[in-house]
Amino acid sequence: MTVSVSRQSSPVRVITSEAEAVAVAQDVAAEIAVDVIERDRAGVVPREALALLDRSGLLGITVPAADGGAEVSPRTLAEVIRTIAAVDPSIAQVPQAHYLFVDVLRLWGTDDQRRRLYGDVLAGARLGNALAERGSQHAQDLRTSLKQDAAGFLLDGRKYYCTGAVTSRWIAVTALNDDGRLVVAFVGRDDPGVSVGEDWSAMGQRATVSGTTELNAVRVDPELVLEYWRAFEEPQLLGARGQLIHAAIEVGIAGGALRDAAEFVASKARPFFEAVRGGWAERAAEDPHTTLRFGRLATQLTAAEQLLSWAGDVLTEIGPRPRDEHEAARGSLAVAQAKAFGSETAVLVASEMFALTGTSGTDERYDLHRHWRNARTHSVHDPVDWKYHHIGAYQLTGKLPPSHGQL
Repeated sequence: MTVSVSRQSSPVRVITSEAEAVAVAQDVAAEIAVDVIERDRAGVVPREALALLDRSGLLGITVPAADGGAEVSPRTLAEVIRTIAAVDPSIAQVPQAHYLFVDVLRLWGTDDQRRRLYGDVLAGARLGNALAERGSQHAQDLRTSLKQDAAGFLLDGRKYYCTGAVTSRWIAVTALNDDGRLVVAFVGRDDPGVSVGEDWSAMGQRATVSGTTELNAVRVDPELVLEYWRAFEEPQLLGARGQLIHAAIEVGIAGGALRDAAEFVASKARPFFEAVRGGWAERAAEDPHTTLRFGRLATQLTAAEQLLSWAGDVLTEIGPRPRDEHEAARGSLAVAQAKAFGSETAVLVASEMFALTGTSGTDERYDLHRHWRNARTHSVHDPVDWKYHHIGAYQLTGKLPPSHGQL
């Protein structure tokens, strides 16, 4: 299937099948591949590429069928994200929280919330996030507040790591209400009192522009406040479904790095002189140590890709609402394995690719180091060690993993 996604302004596509979703992702990836190096070097908001993504119809693929969406499986969503991340993982990461809150609305949203926000999503609106904070004991130690007054609700706080917020239509903001309980307030990107900065200066994932969002006495529609604490008072897979996207980003980075390494070896690298003098090789791709190293990396990449697909299948089998804590644990730990292994694979491949390319591959003109910068930056989004810890604890003692948004 060939699907055209134009860079020019056009109506938003409504995707209706899993195969169509993957085909559109492939087309988007091909379009944004043209200027990926320029986006990485610029480190500014990639408005054109994100506008392309927003018009593609991919934002609506996890909206339930009853609400007009394609309701694709987690495995298909992971493949969509992996496909785009293999070209530009920054663009792939921007809608991560969008898909999370499409899931949150499915499970915990009111009819009015789903009608309003899903309607916008299917029309090409993206949900950004304002979840984490700086300056407290940890990123989820929240100071942002939602206070009720005679006129409704007022939102005040300062957020960071707000991936996608700067170009979103809506921003999902986590806050504590008057009772100290976790809520989500959906506010408009351009609402009075909402200020989204572009102060993101990380070495990798530069085009995510995951900077600061300030909320100063933002008036919130009471109909757009969701009692988020309820999601974590019963077995849940919201965390795992969100983490599956992060796993797909890592696996995509690994695949893109190995693809570019193979192309460089085939077209630019030279064999080591000993390989030539010993009659082993006439070109770099025949160098015995190059083929050995490439074979190892390719095998690890295949394992990461298969693990990602398996984790997606586990989530599909369980469904969006697990029946008990054991089902929730099975889904969470499957994704934890895919995320941990995928992260390690991405960092390894993106580093080892230079052993394949040789010194010429480090030339700035090729920007090959973006793969390692992206992999290393994204891999520390949440610690791999904690994922292995929970996997091991469950396997050895049967201890169930905790229920939170990053597992």
